[in-house]
Amino acid sequence: MRRTAPADPEGREDQDDLRRRIVVAGAALLAEGGRDALTTRAVVARAHVQAPTIYRLFGDKDGLLEAVAEHVLSDFVSRKALAGANGQGALADPLDDLRQGWDMSVAFGLANPAIYLFLHAEPRPDRASPAGEAGFAMLRRKVEKLAEQGLLRVPVGRAVDLLRASGVGTVVTLLGQPEAQRDPGFLALAREAVFGAIAWSAPTIDAPGAAGAAIALRASLRDDALLTAGERLLLGELLDRLAATGSRT
Repeated sequence: MRRTAPADPEGREDQDDLRRRIVVAGAALLAEGGRDALTTRAVVARAHVQAPTIYRLFGDKDGLLEAVAEHVLSDFVSRKALAGANGQGALADPLDDLRQGWDMSVAFGLANPAIYLFLHAEPRPDRASPAGEAGFAMLRRKVEKLAEQGLLRVPVGRAVDLLRASGVGTVVTLLGQPEAQRDPGFLALAREAVFGAIAWSAPTIDAPGAAGAAIALRASLRDDALLTAGERLLLGELLDRLAATGSRT
């Protein structure tokens, strides 16, 4: 009597497809029940795979959680890059564009608390997130546009850090409150507080004096092909020093 080979639930599925199926299943579990719902047993059942496959592809639960977070964050960053007026891309007004990005980031955090807290409450500088780096680069480009138009009060790096800190702080604060008890006006107040600290409401390069001009020129310096690398470095240091004087006034 010929013996029938046991069924292989994973077949000869491509490893990338198999990994993607597991990550999607993990993301669904995380969205439905939070971090505690992301168990190996639950992922095995949802993705229809064997437990050893998860350990082979992700190492452990933390590895799976990192992959799930990267998947969800990457999707968000892609949607954010396409967002804008009527879905046509970045808004024409750089301040409105930056405001929209801040609002979207906060909304993402409130809608994905488990992933957001994993990414921001447990930072891992030794493990860079490609999606996170893409999001950071997008934010910096938007801030540089403000600087180039004379709208920035402080150096680009400081503005980026303040925007990120205000966004993360806002999300963590609201996640610590019952949703029904959250102040509906808190988001706008938090956002405008940081925008008032980093940006002018209209181009006013002359008003802040040398500091404003230095910030605008510093943001454009990377595109100046007339200078050597050493000259750009020296000029950048001088401009940074001038820009810093404006942030103390």
